[in-house]
Amino acid sequence: MTKAKTAPMNNDEKELKELLAYQQEFFKSLQNKGRSVNTLKNYRTDLQCFNTFLKKESGHVRVEDMQTPHVLEYGDYLQNKYTSDNSRRRRVQALRLFFDFLVEEKVVSSNPVRKIPTSPKFLDKPRPAAMVDLKTLWQFLLEEGHSRNGMTRLLARRNQVMVLLIYTGGLKVSDLSNLKVDQVTLPKNEEESPRVLIHPPKRDPYTVPLGQAFVPVFEEYLDLLREQQKAQNIEFKQLLFNANPYRILSGGLSSRGIEVIFEDWRERLMLEITAKSLRQSCIFLWLQKRVQDTLIKEWMGVAPSYSLKLYKDHLDGQVFDDGFLLELYYHYKKHSYERLHGQ
Repeated sequence: MTKAKTAPMNNDEKELKELLAYQQEFFKSLQNKGRSVNTLKNYRTDLQCFNTFLKKESGHVRVEDMQTPHVLEYGDYLQNKYTSDNSRRRRVQALRLFFDFLVEEKVVSSNPVRKIPTSPKFLDKPRPAAMVDLKTLWQFLLEEGHSRNGMTRLLARRNQVMVLLIYTGGLKVSDLSNLKVDQVTLPKNEEESPRVLIHPPKRDPYTVPLGQAFVPVFEEYLDLLREQQKAQNIEFKQLLFNANPYRILSGGLSSRGIEVIFEDWRERLMLEITAKSLRQSCIFLWLQKRVQDTLIKEWMGVAPSYSLKLYKDHLDGQVFDDGFLLELYYHYKKHSYERLHGQ
């Protein structure tokens, strides 16, 4: 049987293949440096935009020939394609790092992207979750927490813990993903607060205080979790877990998994709430409690130079509270007890 002949590649196809090979080596170098899966995914998306520009707009794909005028053309392309300054800035930054890699590998002699400025990074106005949405979500989770179904109760308790970690502790989804049970410390007396220990990848560990509602919710959650772990013969050290409606699948809950949970709440409860907006609500809560700026920045996990000005500029008209969390928790607990005992 005769093999079918493959049509020879033209110059553009060869140059494109070479470009993609260079980019693949660039991604490998980032992976070797410990960059996360999400970071690599973002760089791939950003450089794909550059590839599209070369193929459709610029008429060539040979990176060795790239000069400052070509990069300026790419800047114009981004200006027309994206309305967000941050989107344009991110794609220029990705290209700059790619060409730094090509210089290191001696593919090109200099980085043409270094000769142009990036778009300034503009911080979006904070858009915290509304108190009415917070209360609606909390009531829903408390009702689910008293379901007759064991897995439904456990999932509700897990989600209660997650909401409290974000709303009263300001944790990011990346902080939550692999958080361990032993990173939580409960108070020894009523004057202390529960705290959670955060291990950021590029700085020293620090602890963040949590609201008092966290204590009874966390204790009940651990009891249910250990009960289900024993019944399902599964062990893990993570505080949160991945599951379907019938069983625990694994310890830990990915950032994407957390976002999916919030998507489900938005659809089922008709809410405007995300993990990010819930965290922003926490920052406003801290400001309203007159927590010192230095402490807020420490708990947020940001540099001392980070500015809270945008939050302070929008503080008027924002009203946040965490007292309702414990109040509603005990209300539903009492209601469940009376229903169980026929009172």
